[in-house]
Amino acid sequence: MPDDGERMLGGLVAAHHLATVEDLTGLVAAHAEPVGFSGVLLYVADLQQQYLVPLPGQRHEDGTPLERIRVDTTVAGRAFRSLDVVQTRPSSGPAAAEPEAGQAPAAQEPRRMYLPLLDGTERIGVLVVTVPRDDERVRWLASQLAALTALIIANKRDTSDTYARLVRAQPMQLSAEMLWTLLPIRTFATDRVVVTAALEPAYLAGGDAFDYAVTGDSLHLSMFDAMGHDTAAGLTATIAVGACRNTRREDADLVSISEAVDGAIFEQFGGTQFATGVLATLDMGTGLLTWVNRGHHPPLVLRHGRLVATLETAPDPPMGFRLGAIHQPARYQLEPGDRLLVYTDGVIEARSPTGVVFGLERFVDFVVRREADGVPPPETLRRLIQTLLEHQQDRLQDDATVLLVEWRSQRERELLP
Repeated sequence: MPDDGERMLGGLVAAHHLATVEDLTGLVAAHAEPVGFSGVLLYVADLQQQYLVPLPGQRHEDGTPLERIRVDTTVAGRAFRSLDVVQTRPSSGPAAAEPEAGQAPAAQEPRRMYLPLLDGTERIGVLVVTVPRDDERVRWLASQLAALTALIIANKRDTSDTYARLVRAQPMQLSAEMLWTLLPIRTFATDRVVVTAALEPAYLAGGDAFDYAVTGDSLHLSMFDAMGHDTAAGLTATIAVGACRNTRREDADLVSISEAVDGAIFEQFGGTQFATGVLATLDMGTGLLTWVNRGHHPPLVLRHGRLVATLETAPDPPMGFRLGAIHQPARYQLEPGDRLLVYTDGVIEARSPTGVVFGLERFVDFVVRREADGVPPPETLRRLIQTLLEHQQDRLQDDATVLLVEWRSQRERELLP
């Protein structure tokens, strides 16, 4: 006979199939009530991960609708940023400032729990729930409820315009609409790699795109930077990603994939549009990185808090001119814990209103400092994008995209607790 916890989770699984995004908060609350959970609230992160936005229909006790809250500085935002469960007294609201040491309630007192909503390793938002006490069983049930809720939201969001509107803070250009529909989720992880990406400006993106995929022991990575910042640039980047995926899935090598992208862009634009790019394969078992560079900035390798390699090669011509690839793929042996950074020029060439360039040194230093602080890779890139926006006073002159990959060897995994 299933207990209340099993009935909560099983009942939610059975009930969600015919539910919409608008139904989810009530559905989760109804199935959580039998185990003594109350006050359920669901927040999702906006596109730029600056705010947590409540799902529709949620209200304060006085009947007024919930407002969006900041990811930075709030108790709910702390759970999102740190990927940790945060606990406060039941009277504290999600928009409250982060709790100080010693403010948590006693173990047998009710408390408000803030749990990150994760689809795999991608941060979706935060579940807020009041629980009757703090013990191992309650923590397990709350974490399972958060995990299941995240999967349900991830399952529903792609078919919901309500969700798309919620996570947008402003209208989106057509070029950005095309790209966001095409791009993979921004964070993915296995026990061997973590892949996380960031792209800004979120609503005006045109020429930048990234992609990744796993086949067996191989992780494919690609970054494209198309000429321009208009719909043509967005279409160029879209064609680049599409041609890359199509050729890659035919088990082609890196040079052949880059040539296919080159030909597809030329066929559409006749040599008037082009894209630079890096296409790479990482052997997740050995850490061997293989890549081709089509006129792009060289990737960087960070190790133990310092830059150890700039993966410079003689670059082949950009894709779109049908000039052909000249060089064979290059190779580099990663070490356990290495972080690979692939980026576009909008990161290092970002200028402040007074003309100060953000620069490569500041970019590397920022990532290294966050690593030293123990910040998770997705949070590192979120903070990087916020810093770039602040540097340019929210006016980017060019798309800024970063792809960060962290590799862990088999031996390192075996030594983990």
